Amino acid sequence: MTGLTLINGRTDDRIESRDRGLAYGHGVFETILMVDGQLTFLDWHLERLLEGCRRLHIPDTHLSSLLRTDLAALPATEAGVVKIIVTAGSGGRGYAAPQPCEPLRVIQCSELPHWPDAPAQNGVRLRWCQTRLAQQPQLAGIKHLNRLEQVLARAEWQDPAIREGLVLDTAGHVIEGTMSNLFWISGNILHTPALNACGVAGILRRWVLTVAPTLGLATRLGQYRPDALDTADELFICNSLAGIWPAVQLEQRAFEIGPHTRALQALLNKEYELC
Repeated sequence: MTGLTLINGRTDDRIESRDRGLAYGHGVFETILMVDGQLTFLDWHLERLLEGCRRLHIPDTHLSSLLRTDLAALPATEAGVVKIIVTAGSGGRGYAAPQPCEPLRVIQCSELPHWPDAPAQNGVRLRWCQTRLAQQPQLAGIKHLNRLEQVLARAEWQDPAIREGLVLDTAGHVIEGTMSNLFWISGNILHTPALNACGVAGILRRWVLTVAPTLGLATRLGQYRPDALDTADELFICNSLAGIWPAVQLEQRAFEIGPHTRALQALLNKEYELC
C-alpha cells in the first residue's frame, strides 16, 4: 500500500495546476492511522472532514459514501497511514469558487512513522514557540489545508531532542502543539484548551475527553495562560498517529510520567487491539 495515491478513486498522482487546494488552500484533510488493516476512528475523521467542507462551502453531497468506497479499495496492511484530502476542485483566477464546485478527492498511503527513541514510553521534551495562531472562529477546529502557522512555528527549532513546540493564540492563550493537542492533569482534573477561536480539534483529543471520566478524571476546557501549566502534575500531547506522548520537560520545568497518563495510554492500546 505504501506510496499508493488515488485521485477521485483512480490510481494517479497528478492534479490540475488550477486546483483551489493548491492555489488557496481551499480544502481539508484527515490523517488516519491504520492498525491491523483497520482505519482507526474513521467515523470521527469523516465527521470532522465533512464539517470542514461545510465551513469552506465545499459541496459534500455523496462525499462520505464516495470516500468510503475509495478507502474500501485500499489493500489492507498491518500498520500504515492514510491521508484524505478534499479540495474545492479546479477553477479560474480569483477567490470566488467556480459554479458548480466539483470537489477533488485524494487518498495517499504511506508507512507509519518510526520513532526509535520510543517517545510514548520515555516521554518527550517540549518548548514554547514565538509564532502565534490567529483567532478565526470560522476555521477553528477543522483541518484546513493552510498550515503556514504550523510551518513557521516548527521552523523555530532544529534540536532533535525537542519533539514538539507549544503555541499560543494572538491573545496569549495556550492552544496546542504544532502537530498535537495538549493536556495536563492537576490532581484529578484533566485540562485542555478550548478551541473556539483557533486550533485543531484533534480526533485523539476527542477520544481522551470521552474516556477520561472512566478513570475518575474531571475534564475542564478553558482559556489558559502559559502559567496555568505551573500547577500541572502530568503533561502530555497527543495526535492520531503518535498516540499519547508524556512530557518530561517543558523549557526548564521537569515532569514525571504520571499514572493517569499511563492509564490513558493503556486504554488507547486496548482500543487499537479491538480493531
